[in-house]
Amino acid sequence: MSPLKITVQDAVTGPVLEIAGDLDHATAHELRQAVDRLTLAGGHVLVLDLAGLEFVDSSGITALLAARNLAMEQNGDIALAAVPANTARILRIVGLDRVFTLHPDTSTATDPRSSGR
Repeated sequence: MSPLKITVQDAVTGPVLEIAGDLDHATAHELRQAVDRLTLAGGHVLVLDLAGLEFVDSSGITALLAARNLAMEQNGDIALAAVPANTARILRIVGLDRVFTLHPDTSTATDPRSSGR
């Protein structure tokens, strides 16, 4: 089990949360707390960089959906960047690859020209 580490950065398009470790029942509340502390300006995109994500369970997926809901409530959007293959597979199986915008990396997700928003 890897402890969850969340690092917050700012980009021109909005906040970027780098998430590393295990996002599961024991740690999902940490992501929710980090997202709850954010304020998105209208039109900003919350980017969750999952390059360092080692494991995600249903509680982690629920935390990702809660982050999406918060972004939408604040008239923003959300994108997932550098989604590991095992997590991308889970998102595809449950249909969330159609709910989240997926980018190959954070630089693509934070490029205003490629965000399509």
